[in-house]
Amino acid sequence: AYFVVSEMMLAADDKVEWRIVADVNQDQTDVVNLNRRITDSSDIGGEISQDIADNSDWLLAIISAADGRQVGSDRLRTHRHQSNVLFNVMRGGLPVDGYQITKADLLDHIRNFNSPAFERHCGTLEALPDRLELEELQLQIQTTADRDLTRIVAEYLPFTFSRRHGDPTRPWNRFSIDLLSEDGSQNLSYEGNWRDIFQNWEGLALSYPNYITGMVLRFLNASTADGYNPYRLTKDGFDWETPEPNSPWSNIGYWGDHQIVYLLKLLEWSRSFEPKRLNLLLDDQSCAYAQVPYRIRTFEEVVNDPQNTIEYDHVLAGQIEERVAEMGADGKLLQCAGGGPLHVSLLEKLLVPALAKLTNFVPEGGVWLNTQRPEWNDANNALVGSGLSMVTTCYLRRFLVFMIDWLSNSNVPETCPVSPEVVTLLRSVHAVVRSNSELFSQSLSDLHRRSIVDALSEAGSLYRSQLYSRGLSQAKEELSTRECCDFFQQCLEMIDHTIRSNRRTDGLYHSYNLLSLSDGSAQVRRLYEMLEGQVAVLSSGLLSASEAVGVLDALRNSRMYRADQQSYTLYPDRELPTFLEKNGISAGSVLQSVLLQRLIADGDTSAVRVDVNGDAHFNGDIRNAAGFEVVLDELAEIDSLRQLVDAEREWLLEVFEETFNHADFTGRSGTFFAYEGLGSIYWHMVSKLALAVLENVILARESLADPAVVERLHGYYREIRDDLGLKKTPGEYGALPCDPYSHTPRHAGAQQPGMTGQVKEDILCRWAEVGVRITNGKLHFSPALFECEEVLENDSIFAFYDLTGTLLELLIEKGDFAFTLCQIPVIYHCGEERKLVVGYANSEFVDRQSLALTDDESTSVFSRRGEINRIDVYFEMSSPG
Repeated sequence: AYFVVSEMMLAADDKVEWRIVADVNQDQTDVVNLNRRITDSSDIGGEISQDIADNSDWLLAIISAADGRQVGSDRLRTHRHQSNVLFNVMRGGLPVDGYQITKADLLDHIRNFNSPAFERHCGTLEALPDRLELEELQLQIQTTADRDLTRIVAEYLPFTFSRRHGDPTRPWNRFSIDLLSEDGSQNLSYEGNWRDIFQNWEGLALSYPNYITGMVLRFLNASTADGYNPYRLTKDGFDWETPEPNSPWSNIGYWGDHQIVYLLKLLEWSRSFEPKRLNLLLDDQSCAYAQVPYRIRTFEEVVNDPQNTIEYDHVLAGQIEERVAEMGADGKLLQCAGGGPLHVSLLEKLLVPALAKLTNFVPEGGVWLNTQRPEWNDANNALVGSGLSMVTTCYLRRFLVFMIDWLSNSNVPETCPVSPEVVTLLRSVHAVVRSNSELFSQSLSDLHRRSIVDALSEAGSLYRSQLYSRGLSQAKEELSTRECCDFFQQCLEMIDHTIRSNRRTDGLYHSYNLLSLSDGSAQVRRLYEMLEGQVAVLSSGLLSASEAVGVLDALRNSRMYRADQQSYTLYPDRELPTFLEKNGISAGSVLQSVLLQRLIADGDTSAVRVDVNGDAHFNGDIRNAAGFEVVLDELAEIDSLRQLVDAEREWLLEVFEETFNHADFTGRSGTFFAYEGLGSIYWHMVSKLALAVLENVILARESLADPAVVERLHGYYREIRDDLGLKKTPGEYGALPCDPYSHTPRHAGAQQPGMTGQVKEDILCRWAEVGVRITNGKLHFSPALFECEEVLENDSIFAFYDLTGTLLELLIEKGDFAFTLCQIPVIYHCGEERKLVVGYANSEFVDRQSLALTDDESTSVFSRRGEINRIDVYFEMSSPG
């Protein structure tokens, strides 16, 4: 399939007309018109999804390969999962042939990245078989002991069926799903902006777990030595935004949050599936740094103008271009003094992004957004420069807890090689946090806060200045993993103090704050409540089960709850002032200002104008306070006005801010009425909320929390999940509830079908619901959250493609439920017996009372070896209540 478009229309009689268009390729269009009327809205998902599958073998094959097939009595839920999987694949791609690697594409890939490395091992590479398995390939390449070659192969991902990310309704986002190259051969490629492609890979990783570590390395090796990531990632490398003076959409900068939360999620899965491999990589110097031609300014310069903090290094950009032409995509990596990519350890790559966040940390405020780009919700783009993110603070907490738990393990190396400059930065930050630790048990004064901000920021500024001028040392220093744990633990105290101090009186938590630096003080001001902050604090791991319920209670009673959709908006809705109500200077302010009265009397409209009603307004050409200061400077050049300007300047600037309240302006989130705007439900964030709550449910059950509290958490999860659309009619949802949609504005139904990041969270929730658990490399089933209403009420046929590409049909009996995992059918039998039966391709069966596979069985499933062809899980059924 080249692309899939779905359309839904509500007819005058409130029935649904549905059309599905499958555009097979660029030259030929095969249209499947399902122009039918459906009166039973409860079965729309089954009707439509079955029709797609019946008419499109390619679609069934894709969905099967990514484990989108399920069969149960709740057809909307099973087909919603199928739809989520399809759209997730269309965003992030799909392995073209499992773990089988084609030599021709691999060699082209290596040559494209590093032609010198290819030439060094040309004989070895050419001698590889035409097709070989991923693990076998990586073992063979490791024998070369070539760090460049090992890195390139370790992060090689032979994906296809991926499109470039971006909203298709925007004219500058043009993309296609290209299955064939220009010469007609199969096209293996992926392309996406940083924050999108990795989240979709997380949803894919559970079906192809042996690629997870490659995803982690692909992520890390494209992150920079100053702790950030470029804008877009492709199979052929990465790129960044460049200045375009004639383009109003042009901008440069680093997005603030993505290298923490998306990296963390991939790390968590990687450690669950392959704990030993990550341990081995910790001290292995096979990682590299991206070199983006951005230079973040010094701390002093950032304070002076926090909205403009990055310079584009045109000279370096030219040098990088020359290196790419000479050696390939590796020319975009940070180089050694003698040439060639600089090699560093995995531990170093994990330390740097955390240090970047910590050197921009404002106690009790959050992570400072000072790299010219906002965070996940770019509708808050006006917060750049003055904004502080509690969202990233919460995810940073989870990252540090993960690192402490990992590095405390006895199986990790005692020391790892790290660049001396990074070690110095870590110890500088550690000293600042440790010396101020007593302050984190009480409310901070603005003076104390500024002292800490200055010390942390100066440490980061010094590190960056040395990096930009000299690079990093090739010689490494052995850093103790114990020292890293002590450092993370110390930082955790500061972060926990900050999160706790951001609890609002209504029981919610602040999402973003505002920073004001002046006269040796750092003042933090709070913004209004937002859904993002509640999702983040629920994900942080800080809250107990009862505290999590408290947040959800407060959220349900908040201004963000939309009763008509039984769900939550991103922010409280509000009425904006009309055009005529804006930019009005109060009569009292005019009477208090001699300068304004003088200008009005003289007819000087450079600063203030009077309308036909006699009301005063600031000149409409003045964009902000800086522009107003320019006008005041010009007026001060007039001898007769100089003293008035000097006397009233500061007061007039306050009046200007009171009039416009620019400091509290978040961006289009405060003005739009769709997408992430006012009154709009952004379903991706609601699905993030569902996943965060479900994680708390599982954690509460495992920690044996009060059953009543656990049930309240579980009840909230079911409510949030169902209100994503599953339990709504098309009239209530505004669309077919079997498909995900981007958002629901206040004035319309669900908008923008399918291509939303929400699908990843929904997939993860679905796996957790049906009880799939992976810990320490072992697969087990914990169906305690599986709901009895999902079992079949009648016998049903389960159709899917197995690992050999064969279309299979299994009879699933009444009272059972089925799904695939790594393309192996798993059948749930709900009764009084508790056991696991593992079926092998050689017709042997192994059964046991434990619902866990052995290490070898788990590895066989994850590696898609085909040795196991069926898993039957027998357990006692319990109701969801």
